[in-house]
Amino acid sequence: MNQQGPLADVLRQRIIDGDFAPGSRLSESALAEQFDVSRNTLREAFRVLAEQGLVEHIPHRGVSVASPTIADVIDIYRARRVIECTALRQSEPEHPAVQLMHDALAEAEEQLPHEDWRRIGSANMAFHDAIVALADSARLARTYRDVAAELRLVFLEIDEPRSLHEPFVRRNRAVLTALLERGPEAAAEELERYLTASERSVLGAFARMGHP
Repeated sequence: MNQQGPLADVLRQRIIDGDFAPGSRLSESALAEQFDVSRNTLREAFRVLAEQGLVEHIPHRGVSVASPTIADVIDIYRARRVIECTALRQSEPEHPAVQLMHDALAEAEEQLPHEDWRRIGSANMAFHDAIVALADSARLARTYRDVAAELRLVFLEIDEPRSLHEPFVRRNRAVLTALLERGPEAAAEELERYLTASERSVLGAFARMGHP
């Protein structure tokens, strides 16, 4: 692998999949050997990931996976409200992305009895990706992609997968039902309530962990 973009993408996916825990150090020598790239190529990939908020360079300690703070959580949810609620409020119920919302929600509901929280979490993220797709904006989608990646880091910090995901499958159903039966404005209001509840849940978990 000798292209910086793909290397950054591979590392990004491994970070959001939880292969590298938040706060863990990323060894330049080990990763350069693993991916058969130069250290300069690896450092450029780190630069890309730092711009996305996924890694941070600590002087005299090297590069580590970012460890989100309470302030980060608040800002992530602020960004989510602006992007997701606006996309939903301006949407059309006949938009093709509504089917993607259906599909993601069906996957999450199917996995609930099995308590497969990883798949449920991925389906939940796909549901919200589909909400952003309602806007038909490649720029918004790129921006949200970075926000969602940071959100995955937040979730990786919390060892309470049931409380993170189970209540919000039902809330996703409420958002979709509101869109189809009462229109975009009602759906956006439902999503606002969802995001408020989700933010409170995450902040509560961070507080219990003594997270800064």
